Amino acid sequence: MLSFTYQALPTRVVFGRGTVERLADEIQALGCRRVALLTTPGQRRLAEQVAPLLGECVGGTWAEAVMHTPVAVTEAVLGQLSGIDGLVALGGGSAIGLAKALALRTGLPQLVVPTTYAGSEATPILGETRDGRKTTQRTLAVLPEVVLYDVDLTLGLPVEVSAASGLNAIAHAAEALYARDGNPLIALLAEDGIRQLAQALPAIVADPQDLAARSAALYGAWACGTCLGAVGMSLHHKLCHVLGGSFDLPHATTHAIVLPHALAYNAAAAPEAMRRIAAVLGTQDAPAGLHTLLQRLFLPTGLRQLGLREGDLDRAVAEACAQPYWNPRAIEAAPLRRLLQRAWTGEAPVHD
Repeated sequence: MLSFTYQALPTRVVFGRGTVERLADEIQALGCRRVALLTTPGQRRLAEQVAPLLGECVGGTWAEAVMHTPVAVTEAVLGQLSGIDGLVALGGGSAIGLAKALALRTGLPQLVVPTTYAGSEATPILGETRDGRKTTQRTLAVLPEVVLYDVDLTLGLPVEVSAASGLNAIAHAAEALYARDGNPLIALLAEDGIRQLAQALPAIVADPQDLAARSAALYGAWACGTCLGAVGMSLHHKLCHVLGGSFDLPHATTHAIVLPHALAYNAAAAPEAMRRIAAVLGTQDAPAGLHTLLQRLFLPTGLRQLGLREGDLDRAVAEACAQPYWNPRAIEAAPLRRLLQRAWTGEAPVHD
């Protein structure tokens, strides 16, 4: 007999093409009169194109968002928000992370417009970096009130960013399938999210303007992000938080590289999750199937390609072991060190 707890999250989701045209209406429905438009330096031009859609309620554009949500950046923007009564994030996990950090400190409502497949928009989770350490917290205070998905805004997303952020999203769903607090609804979403992204990402690499593939990938990202928001994560996410926060590695690509190896570490302890992942990938072995997908997407396969030094691996292991997340298999330093060595060189995952 099944026994589980499921808590639905109170977020309004608008999904489709051309939905960005409804931005002003959604802001008005939130009761906001003067909002801050938050984005990254690389998305400033897109923000300038979107700003006129906000009409008179745009109170300014802040393009300071960066990876891993440094507290120093958040505090700098915070000091400039006089008279602002709402936050609009445009972009991926960096822009959304900044909006969440500001919402935590101000209580302001958020409307987010994702342009990548990161999934952060669907979660009540905030990860912040201070003095080279990344910490996370889960609170409804950072959950966006409205998420507006516009498939058209993803057509210009570079292929490599599309592929990396898509695999990052798959990581959320993969770990949801063996989460300690998992439930049947999230398991179904996880399977569908992995399936949609695994099919869509190679099509996007082949043709970045493939609208059907872009739509499937964005839907898959929402499904995977919903999984991340509903249940706890395990070893994979802990490793990536350490590698990103302590060594400043790129968020999505780090997730893409580490995922097959983290799943191989947990394979024997979570056989049903591995069976379900392998089934939607159309392969016999889930970690091997994800490593093959990584190669098909022409992404880096080794952490050394991202600039991580081999001499940093011992420190990464120590930090991952110091405050581990719950995991279906006990966290042990020696096999974890072997896992990271393989992830560093880029070799195939091994069931260790």
